[in-house]
Amino acid sequence: MSAIDLRSKIREVPDFPTPGVGFKDITPLLLDHDALHQAVTELSDWSKERNPDLILGAEARGFILGAAIACHTGCGFVPARRPGKLPPETVSATYMLEYGENSLELNADAIADGARVVIHDDVLAAGGCFVIELSFLGGRERVSQYDMYSLIRY
Repeated sequence: MSAIDLRSKIREVPDFPTPGVGFKDITPLLLDHDALHQAVTELSDWSKERNPDLILGAEARGFILGAAIACHTGCGFVPARRPGKLPPETVSATYMLEYGENSLELNADAIADGARVVIHDDVLAAGGCFVIELSFLGGRERVSQYDMYSLIRY
């Protein structure tokens, strides 16, 4: 099977969720078995080289491929959820979005001291592996101290 141009499987939705934002929708990629398989394989191959103990998937779209990447990589999966979705005790981090800010929480005991963790989300937010990197937002520069990989760059 020849490589698929994964960029061709991303749909841009203008002015969503707010005016001026071009939302990158990965649904067409998820609907195409071959594109989905290629994306999971490429992200898993990159992750395996880092020998992680866990893949952390950010809610909500980071869940979609994060668990599959963990399975293919041979490690566990940690869901990072929106506030109030997990039972106490949790730890939280707040981060900036293109159109505001958000927070994620995970169980306080989910990641042991010294664990190697690959962070996965659909779009670059911090160091880790991503389907899409929005290079015009400068995320790579803000997290340059971390190892990161993206399948598609805009």
